[in-house]
Amino acid sequence: MAELAAACDDDPLLLWGAQGLRPGVRAWALGEAVAVTCADLNRRDRITVRGPAGQVRALVEHALAEVGPSYRMVGSRTLVEEVVAGWPRLRIAGSFEWMDTHRPPPPPAGPHAARTDGERAGWLPRARDGEVAALLACAAPSSWAVPGMTGIRRWAGVCHPTGTEGTEGTKGTEGGLVAVAADAWSSPQVGFVAGVATAVAWRGRGLGEAVCRFALGELVAAHGRAALMVDTANHAAIALYERLGLRIRPLAAASAEHP
Repeated sequence: MAELAAACDDDPLLLWGAQGLRPGVRAWALGEAVAVTCADLNRRDRITVRGPAGQVRALVEHALAEVGPSYRMVGSRTLVEEVVAGWPRLRIAGSFEWMDTHRPPPPPAGPHAARTDGERAGWLPRARDGEVAALLACAAPSSWAVPGMTGIRRWAGVCHPTGTEGTEGTKGTEGGLVAVAADAWSSPQVGFVAGVATAVAWRGRGLGEAVCRFALGELVAAHGRAALMVDTANHAAIALYERLGLRIRPLAAASAEHP
């Protein structure tokens, strides 16, 4: 890993993509370019890249010949666009934002700074995976992270005490789950957050922020950095993550597989 970190200039995207060089992960370098292939990472086979476009293109061509066309190239948006331009082998498959930080989130501020005991976030026991799945099904049915999926290590949650309005306007039970976030696809050098969701009836109360602040703080402490991916159009989530100290990096993906 030290050799890879030096070759990629400690790039958190590639260090995440390497997954600690687990079995099956491969890495190549050419000049200033680096490419790392990892299967089944955040629900895709991925080639994370950095470097000059011409050198990256040569590495990706070589990597695809080795690992097959199911792998998607992921890198900084301008780089991916340059690599794909004039190369019919690949086409843009999507764009999104990578956000990361090497510092724990700042203390909470604003109207939701004071949390009650029942609204404090923490790691959930696996016995509550069913509750997490139910919350995601209602509040974030398109979530890429769900309980039981390969790469999901644990879930953080915010629970609310008895006697208050819960999901779908019903009365909550003791410790009713109202917001979640997953420690998912983390690498030794970069913790990764996914599956962030707040029950519809509880939105606007700072609970999603509370669970993200907890998860990011825990992952920065454990890995030295934390990151996540977010849709470019999700301006509210991006604003939240920026308040928590994450910096934004536009990414794009390109695929060799054509429909």
